[in-house]
Amino acid sequence: MPARLLAALCTLLALAACSRSEPETETQPERGRAAPGAPNIVVVMTDDQALDTMRAMPRTRRLLGDAGVTFEAAVASFPLCCPSRATFLSGRYAHNHGVLDNSAPKGGIGRLDQQETLPVWLRRAGYRTGFVGKYLNGYGKEEHGGPEYVPPGWDEWYGLPSRTKTRPFDYDVNVNGKLQHFGDAEEDYKTDVLARFGRDFVRRAARQEEPFFLWVATPAPHHGKVPPGSDRNPLPAARHHGAFEGVRAPRGPAFDEADVSDKPANVRSEKRLRGERLRKIDATYVSQLESLLAVDELVAGLVRELRRAGELENTIVVFTSDNGYLRGQHRIDSGKSRPYDESILVPLLVRGPGFPEGVKTKNPVVNTDFAATFLAAAKARPNEPVDGVPLTRALRPAGADRAVLIEVFERKADQFQGLRTARYTYVERDGDRDELYDLRRDPAQLRNVIDDPRYARVRAELAKRLARMRDCSGRSCR
Repeated sequence: MPARLLAALCTLLALAACSRSEPETETQPERGRAAPGAPNIVVVMTDDQALDTMRAMPRTRRLLGDAGVTFEAAVASFPLCCPSRATFLSGRYAHNHGVLDNSAPKGGIGRLDQQETLPVWLRRAGYRTGFVGKYLNGYGKEEHGGPEYVPPGWDEWYGLPSRTKTRPFDYDVNVNGKLQHFGDAEEDYKTDVLARFGRDFVRRAARQEEPFFLWVATPAPHHGKVPPGSDRNPLPAARHHGAFEGVRAPRGPAFDEADVSDKPANVRSEKRLRGERLRKIDATYVSQLESLLAVDELVAGLVRELRRAGELENTIVVFTSDNGYLRGQHRIDSGKSRPYDESILVPLLVRGPGFPEGVKTKNPVVNTDFAATFLAAAKARPNEPVDGVPLTRALRPAGADRAVLIEVFERKADQFQGLRTARYTYVERDGDRDELYDLRRDPAQLRNVIDDPRYARVRAELAKRLARMRDCSGRSCR
């Protein structure tokens, strides 16, 4: 064999061995024995995905939504990247887990107890665990263990250190404690690389006796660091560039809201959308749609691997996002961390054991429910109480009466606590206007009825419910 070919083969074998070896951590919890019949769990989570972008994901809607449950009122309780992901990992509202921002001192990875998280609990319950993609904000910084740090609970780890996580090309991946660099070749497009890691994990984990838990967290469709001169941000895969050329962002009733006099000061200060602001909104929408086409392929690839392995029917497969995204609604040209549905509602499609086929529900669920769902399915126990309930409870008639907590702290644009129910959004603020919207009559949240005497009784009832929940923990949150 020629020396150059031999060297190349050795390199490939080394990378393969690296990707299959378990990460070295001093705090790896001992794996227990799995409950008989415990299902596998696969979660795909996007970043900053609004509901209106699901048009770019037909495979996901067919493979998960048509084959399972579509939750049309799935709430990100703190609609911001790091607090939301901390809720996913802990099963707790932000006022309990303490991650209140994306960065220090009130937020970031350093604020979450890494010793007590969902993968730790599932590993103790006998699961093989794998993570692929974007973790908590600040991951990879030296003060948080450096780019080669692997948090406890993960058998396999393919994490994106913060220093290059926003790049679609030319970035690093921590592959089980060792950095692997990906360059500028077409096959190095980040979503495609994460998809390959995810499929490889499923292929190998399906051969093992224990059930597995896989969390794939794509940076798409979040804005990123794109090449100079690019007309797309986020950057789609080359094969998808132009797929939505010329499409405009949806101009629903809340878009560029004409009268915001009943809104809080942070919205009243927003000017009408004109010129360059409109152009950027449309450009962002097109970029987001095109970047999600690769995510749609990622989901389809994972489902295909599960089917090939004979594991699809015994796997809970979840697709969701960490938060929604405002794009011109109520004059807010971009962002999240607001109490409006475009910000707090996220896509949520689930198929698998316990989830009936082809069902849609408007009963509210919240991201504290993920941990509760998976722990119940695995017959696992956390070391501290979770605040949510299994998602299947939303399918019961009583699920229509549920109120879930929404809260934002430490943000300059807005700070609040409130409730989202099937019919109402209710928000309280210190020093600014409270809000109440009747979603049945006003789904676009255009008319704040907080001072309308016809809603005095509703306001009083929601205020009492919020008073009980604003500092809730465990059972008192349910």
